[in-house]
Amino acid sequence: MSIQVEFCGEWFDVNNDESFLIGREGDLEIDDNPYLHRRFLTIAYHDELWWLENVGSRLSATVADSDGNMQAWLAPGARLPLVFSHTSVLFTAGPTTYEIGIVGDSPHFEASAPERTQVGETTIGPVTLTETQKLLIIALAEPVLRGRGSTASIPTSAQAAARLGWAITRFNRKLDNVCDKLSRFGVRGLRGGPRQLAVNRRARLVEHAVASRLVVPADLELLEENAKAAAESAAE
Repeated sequence: MSIQVEFCGEWFDVNNDESFLIGREGDLEIDDNPYLHRRFLTIAYHDELWWLENVGSRLSATVADSDGNMQAWLAPGARLPLVFSHTSVLFTAGPTTYEIGIVGDSPHFEASAPERTQVGETTIGPVTLTETQKLLIIALAEPVLRGRGSTASIPTSAQAAARLGWAITRFNRKLDNVCDKLSRFGVRGLRGGPRQLAVNRRARLVEHAVASRLVVPADLELLEENAKAAAESAAE
């Protein structure tokens, strides 16, 4: 099984005789971003499998199959096998979110899509989102959705609130609700402790939502519809 890595339209062949390093330095030099580790991720072949390992000390990565049916949070020191034909890797360093694709020609595992229902709200597996909760996620994920496969800066809470035409207090309340809901269903990284919200929860929320296909580029139309409705309401 051969492996290729794609970043911003550039492709890299991975040699199974040595590790492939991703970071500020290495085989794939992501960016001159001081928040990014010099050595962050490695891809290596051993035990008849390709493995992705987080060799950094602070940053984590969200790893998912191409359909978003399987997802893992790769913390520092952790590793996982690359068993899908296409694996998406999203991670955030400082204000910037990056997306990398890892493609193999002989996958060990093929995921089947779970049945998803629509009942007037957005349902992803056991998680149901209200219309406003989904709008909040789309507003935060907008730069990533518009630039899939590249780099993007996640909006601040104030910027996302302004995009939606909401007061910042309403936005923060909705963000608390979304993070609480997803945390209860096992999404890690949205809370820093028992009652302390993580500082980087917006980035983790976007990574999870994009990787799991909780929001997709087609959903950006909902933002435009919301902006149009808000403008019409203000004009009355």
